[in-house]
Amino acid sequence: MSKQLIEDAAKILDAVREHNPLVDCITNFVTVNDCANILLAFGASPAMCESLDDACAFARISSSLYINIGTYTKEKESASVEAALGARLAGVPIVLDPVGCGAIPRGINITRHIHEIAGIDIIKGNMGEIMALAGVQAQVKGVDSDGDIAGIEEAARKLAQQYSCVVAATGKSDVITDGQRLVRVSNNAAMLTKITGAGCMLGALCGATAAAANIIKTETKADMLGAALAAVLAMCLAGEKAAEKAQLPGSFRVALIDSIYTISGADILERGKIEC
Repeated sequence: MSKQLIEDAAKILDAVREHNPLVDCITNFVTVNDCANILLAFGASPAMCESLDDACAFARISSSLYINIGTYTKEKESASVEAALGARLAGVPIVLDPVGCGAIPRGINITRHIHEIAGIDIIKGNMGEIMALAGVQAQVKGVDSDGDIAGIEEAARKLAQQYSCVVAATGKSDVITDGQRLVRVSNNAAMLTKITGAGCMLGALCGATAAAANIIKTETKADMLGAALAAVLAMCLAGEKAAEKAQLPGSFRVALIDSIYTISGADILERGKIEC
């Protein structure tokens, strides 16, 4: 199964560059520029549309919608709801990043609300955030969680079944599940924890791969497990490549964008480390 999963992920990653999907991002103000730049380097077309007046209409013409609930204002929350409704009407995949929900319970309520009105295709968060959404206590510090957390596989599966979606939980190793199948990714670059926005950038990449999976789907349902795996592997491998060139945070950030620009499906096939 692992061979097929990694081949599917590689195909989805290459489809991003082939189709240049438009990813509509409603993200937090700390990482707007980071998300836009990494999407461009990845081969996608970013749009940072968070105006309440335009949110629904713009989501409907996009290839995917990425919602990041960090630094959330009331207007941004309303825009996210409008965008999610527009995306669902148009059959556009929705990726949600529940930033900080382990520390601020309001984030859990927002995530549930978007799920109830529009559905979510991929939830991407760190392990503390995923545990919190699943209703399990975990140690968090602000928007961060520390390494791997005991019970994460069970919590991620539970959440995926609850929300009928794919869940990607990031840590020292990453866990991805659709509620039935579960994959662990052991590629990792420790320097990713030394820059702001690595998780948000990964969420944006999930938006690009979800769009690509939706574009190339051969059956009625797009491969969102493959999409999440493609994004996680791309980020991890780019982080590893960047760490070979730069050992300090500032230069690592630049090297990360450069490395994402060079990542292809062949890199996933050659260097991806997964366990099922």
